[in-house]
Amino acid sequence: MSFDYLTRRRLLRQAGIGFGSVALASMLATESDANEVRDPLALKAPHEPTAKAKAVIWLFMNGGPSHVDTWDFKPELQKKHDQQLAGFDKNTGFFTEQVGPLMKSPFEFTPRGESGKLVSSLFPKVGEHVDDLAFLHSCWTDSNNHSPALFMMNTGMTRMGFPCAGAWATYGLGTVNQSLPAFVVMSDPLGRGLPKGYSQNWGAGFLPSVYQGTWLKPDGEPIDNLKLPPEHSKDRQRKMLDLLAAVNGEHFGRHPAEKELAARIESFELAYRMQSAAPEALDLAQETAETQSLYGLDDEKCAHFGKQCLIARRMVERGVRFVQIYSGGMENERSWDGHSDIIKNHGGFAAETDTPVAALLTDLKRQGLLDSTLVIWGGEFGRLPICQKGSTGRDHNPHAFTVWMAGGGVKGGVSHGATDEVGFKAVEKKVGVHDLHATILHLLGLDHERLTYRYSGRDFRLTDVAGNVVREILA
Repeated sequence: MSFDYLTRRRLLRQAGIGFGSVALASMLATESDANEVRDPLALKAPHEPTAKAKAVIWLFMNGGPSHVDTWDFKPELQKKHDQQLAGFDKNTGFFTEQVGPLMKSPFEFTPRGESGKLVSSLFPKVGEHVDDLAFLHSCWTDSNNHSPALFMMNTGMTRMGFPCAGAWATYGLGTVNQSLPAFVVMSDPLGRGLPKGYSQNWGAGFLPSVYQGTWLKPDGEPIDNLKLPPEHSKDRQRKMLDLLAAVNGEHFGRHPAEKELAARIESFELAYRMQSAAPEALDLAQETAETQSLYGLDDEKCAHFGKQCLIARRMVERGVRFVQIYSGGMENERSWDGHSDIIKNHGGFAAETDTPVAALLTDLKRQGLLDSTLVIWGGEFGRLPICQKGSTGRDHNPHAFTVWMAGGGVKGGVSHGATDEVGFKAVEKKVGVHDLHATILHLLGLDHERLTYRYSGRDFRLTDVAGNVVREILA
């Protein structure tokens, strides 16, 4: 069979008509040395078959929420308000010449649940779920700058170009629904932009591009080109796709080492199947009025995040492996990056997210999905216990922040680790990002030391050469 009369680029241009953006993104992605099977998204057995978590919903509070104003109450910080922080290195934060004194939290903390966990007034509704949450109070990271800290939290490296956690999870486990993406990402929809580093935060790096996150656009149609143009029939589209697969297959047969092509072929097939499955999964009109109200869809201030949390539940319900939702866009006041006014900044973003996050936990539990879904809440770093000079905001703090987890094999109502008396540094049972990633993979049934990918002559891991599972929070 000869196809000399039709170039691959011309075929790509023609066959792209009507296919989703996930397909084109995968087809045009950077080449890599791939060592995948022909069906890269085929369901794979976990290393630990008894693992409870089958899916992840990662609620990413972009910009760096302040742990001392949310989940990590510090009585000594209240007492030492307006005093200098002894021994403070001004290079810890990002704005080295704007070092102010210690600043007490302006938010009231009250004990919640049977565990009596002290929770900020920022989260009255999430506070109702503290007995289902495991708090990691001793997290730390390698950078005080947004982009490298975001890359670190997502990929385990401070540099761009490495596979993110969602890509590793789908590489390790595949998907149970061949008609939806295995990994879905939703970004801030209020015109505040994407997180620093953009799509590198949900990229596949050197893994086959089929494992990268599928970004649902916050405005307009979530996925471009899912609807066939009127001049194209489903039958014609199927024939075009079959022709493209034949050309790719012939090339693959002659060049079997180019196994990235298998991922490309699968991306086109996925896009074809998504044309019917994705609109149904995104149709929130199928939900009852009670459910929509639960998520705050009737409340203007939180409807956008509520919609995304409800979509996340519908996605994992349909077998999507990994969902990540970003609250907040670029740095400063467009995200949780509260440099100038912590009350206004955190008060606003908490009001947007408290109702939807609580609703997600409630809904997952009543749908019988919480036990099999790992929910994660956190940002890329914390914030300093001191104020920025001349303001009521806080600068970045890589030495301490809080992440919580729920469901998916996590023990609820526990707090792991601790920061010092004012919340400046993690001092007890410290949890690095590699430890966090090792724990996430473990809850999914994946051994972080065995989940490897050979690239450029070495075996890479999400956890690089470090990482320990935080076993104290396991149920």
